[in-house]
Amino acid sequence: MSRHRWGEWSAALVLVLATCAEATEPSLQALARREVGADQGVYARTEDGRVLASVAADRAVHPASVSKIATTLALVRDLGPDHRFTTRLAVTGDVRDGRVDGDLVVLGEHDVFLVTEHAYAMAAALREAGVQRVAGRLRAEGRLVFNWRLDPAGGALAAALAGRAGAEPWERVRAGRPELVSVTLSDVAIAVEGGTVAPADRHVLVEHRSPALRDVLKALNGYSNNVFHVLSDAIGGPERVEAVARSVVPPEQRGEILLENAAGAGTTNRLSPRAAAGILDALAAELARHGLALVDVLPVAGIDAGTLRDRLNDGALRGTVVGKTGTYGSEGACALAGVVATRRWGRVTFAILNRGVAVPEARRRQDAFVRALAGTLAAERWPYRRDPAPAFTRSEILPAPPARSTPR
Repeated sequence: MSRHRWGEWSAALVLVLATCAEATEPSLQALARREVGADQGVYARTEDGRVLASVAADRAVHPASVSKIATTLALVRDLGPDHRFTTRLAVTGDVRDGRVDGDLVVLGEHDVFLVTEHAYAMAAALREAGVQRVAGRLRAEGRLVFNWRLDPAGGALAAALAGRAGAEPWERVRAGRPELVSVTLSDVAIAVEGGTVAPADRHVLVEHRSPALRDVLKALNGYSNNVFHVLSDAIGGPERVEAVARSVVPPEQRGEILLENAAGAGTTNRLSPRAAAGILDALAAELARHGLALVDVLPVAGIDAGTLRDRLNDGALRGTVVGKTGTYGSEGACALAGVVATRRWGRVTFAILNRGVAVPEARRRQDAFVRALAGTLAAERWPYRRDPAPAFTRSEILPAPPARSTPR
């Protein structure tokens, strides 16, 4: 064969191979490169496993708060979506004329959703049990979190029980309890005198049960609250979260998962886009086992309050995306992972993990890709209606057992 003919044949072969490669390329690959970037992580697939886009999909980068999807999965798997965390108030003495001859002991149990409204409701329950004052001090045992922060000594909770945390939360409590309509905050405040008292046995007076785990997760994911890291201690911490996440992806993807902070803080967390998508699909499957869906624990864009409220909310796109944002500017991380409901391919899972892109620009690229994806695949709204009631109203105060009351 002459050199000339060989050159013509080689050129033709290259053209054929290039054409075949283009034909077999995922259908939204060019869209992902154009809208997000050829050097950025993108992965999208249909519910039957068809890959629609895969750009740097195996490259593990900092996922920021997209890490919370893995923590959500581990919590639901280990505790169940209906689990409630319990906080008990016990006294170490008799109640005489409204005064406890002892301490008030708070027995915590990883309830990260204990807020001022709950404290006021517990104060009202203590009053119903005959308690107005505590001769001793307030002591906290176990894991006590109050208003999204660790409160190991119980000082912040004590201030709330004493009515010193503002009137607005009390008005919200009263609004949901008709029997308290004529009761003022000073009527239910509990005074803790802080005196020294003799040791005595405990007697539980009030038991507060948090909202169901699914409601807690829905609220925390909406606002991307980093108290997730503390909450993970209820199941063994980040080590357990990482183990669960690795167990739900193929063996070759397990090295693409590193979760040392259950909220996505710190500098060491790593996820690849395809692993993030796998974890999200595993969460959907776990929820389905309980008759639930992703919308029960993750925010819906354009509808739910929080980080997705003002994103992907234009026109027909509003309500078609459920997912989780992630932003960690100092680490160069900005992420969005979620699921789009479509008429063409059913539920389409996607993960976009930007690195080294300014946050506003990264968000613009993410939204542009998802908007184009939704338009191409004929997105439709999730069957979902937001519950407007504040999450704190879903907690429970169990009837207090009779106090050991001794008349003078």
